[in-house]
Amino acid sequence: MEAQNRAVFAIIRAARQNSAREAYIVELREKLEKLRRNGITLDISGSAEYKRGGTRFGGRPDVPRGFEWPKFRAQDTDGSVKKRPLSFIAQFDCAELAKYDEERLLPDHGVLSFFYEMDTMRWGYDPKDKGCARVYWFEDPAALEEAEFPDDLEEDYRFPALAVKMRTEPSFPGWDDFTEIYPEEMESGDEGDEFFTVRAELGDDDPDERSKLLGWADAIQGSMPAECELVTRGYYLGGGWDEIPKNEVEEAEKEAPDKWLPLFQLDTVEDGDFELMFGDCGRLYFYITRDDLAALRFENVWLILQCY
Repeated sequence: MEAQNRAVFAIIRAARQNSAREAYIVELREKLEKLRRNGITLDISGSAEYKRGGTRFGGRPDVPRGFEWPKFRAQDTDGSVKKRPLSFIAQFDCAELAKYDEERLLPDHGVLSFFYEMDTMRWGYDPKDKGCARVYWFEDPAALEEAEFPDDLEEDYRFPALAVKMRTEPSFPGWDDFTEIYPEEMESGDEGDEFFTVRAELGDDDPDERSKLLGWADAIQGSMPAECELVTRGYYLGGGWDEIPKNEVEEAEKEAPDKWLPLFQLDTVEDGDFELMFGDCGRLYFYITRDDLAALRFENVWLILQCY
């Protein structure tokens, strides 16, 4: 009889566990659905034919007459301090992007251009990193012309012109961003296992490599919105957050996830013999606040580099 009772109790316990798991999955799905965004996934490969104002990775940028190529003053690993020209990363035809921008966050005309200083390759945890990345929006593509590279831009930092194909995909936060928004999930015991299963079922399967516009970032070293908020308030984050006032950290963690958006995420780019990698299989993340994006204040973009 005792053995039968133990068996019955085991069955009841298993049923309760399954019921609790099913309820948790339903709750998890509901939370993720509330955070759903539209992402524009980018396939960067193959030579790009030149088109003024056209979408492409690398090559020479299309800029207005009189454009001053951006430079950034910083110290490299050899101790040399000087102004260095930024590398041209990519440009996007906003009229083309509008077909994929379901949330209508981006301008629907003009050209959006991205630059980053490759020699010192700043990480974005220091307020002094401001200017290591620049984003420009040129309203009239017809007024643009193909720029010449600055003489002091090294050949290694002049990238080939590659084609960019785009597609719309649902985007959901990764585990780090999700637990920033729902910190109680850290106590769920899930450790992300159920989370990634549900996220994949919703259409975001978290590939190893992905470049994209908008959506949620594929973070490598943790959630970034609060980091963007704190560093742009003037806090140096290279030594941790212990010296930052607690109320500042709490406010940033609460407000930043909805305030800051990943405008552009760039992963490793490979095409034939060409490879562009950031650190150890890292990614560049160009972040911007919703208000700045709506007002076209691209000068306020903040750059973060993460790698493995």
